[in-house]
Amino acid sequence: MSISTGMEGTGVCTVIVSFEPGAETPVVLAGIRDELASRPWEPPAAHWPRFPALVGGRDLSAGGTWLAVDPGGPVVAALLNGCGEPAPEAIRRSRGDLPLRAAAQGELPDGDLSCYDPFHLLVADPGGVRLWSWDGREVTDAKLPAGPHIVVNSGWEPGGSDPRVAYFRPRFASAERPSARDAGEGSWAAWRRLASGAGLATSDPRALVVRKELPDGQVWGTSSITLVALGDDALRYDFCSRPADPSSWREVLRVPAPR
Repeated sequence: MSISTGMEGTGVCTVIVSFEPGAETPVVLAGIRDELASRPWEPPAAHWPRFPALVGGRDLSAGGTWLAVDPGGPVVAALLNGCGEPAPEAIRRSRGDLPLRAAAQGELPDGDLSCYDPFHLLVADPGGVRLWSWDGREVTDAKLPAGPHIVVNSGWEPGGSDPRVAYFRPRFASAERPSARDAGEGSWAAWRRLASGAGLATSDPRALVVRKELPDGQVWGTSSITLVALGDDALRYDFCSRPADPSSWREVLRVPAPR
């Protein structure tokens, strides 16, 4: 991974999460994954025999994921690339196992983090949202308060200094809240539209959905979008595999299953 550009490696590059204690659906999360177009991946499924209960997209280069869901929790864990000091080459390992372990355990996995490049790991269940950030030297732990929040590669931005945060946070805050129990587009329409970029050009500094042609000829940009809603006894997981095509949204799973 290139820490200087933030344009490579497994990870979601923007996470929007809204936490409303006491609501029918306390947690709604949108994860936007930005990656090299040439990096292979598979859409969400139960890919990991070691974690048979978990569902997520699989990064085929390293075998891990950028976002994992445990329907039985329900729990969702999302990974973002961070900024800071890279891990020593001799001991570096992929960060793609972190969302799997976090979704299975409901918290930051135990162990030495020095083998990982910097990251932000967000873990949410109906009772709350936690964010752990590792910069290569130390880890911080934040319990996010009620309300909408946006996490980017530089971290949690409650002050709105990032243009994406300043533009999108009030829009997500005022949008109809998706219900984990709804079928079809229904209450999910507004969050789907916002997470898909709200019509902004991919070159706009406020854009969530991005695309850049790199000097070496490769293309880097948004490869997928995930929406997850968690209730005390309900979960819905939607996925968009072609961010430029709103018709590619599909429901991955819903608990309880539709009758």
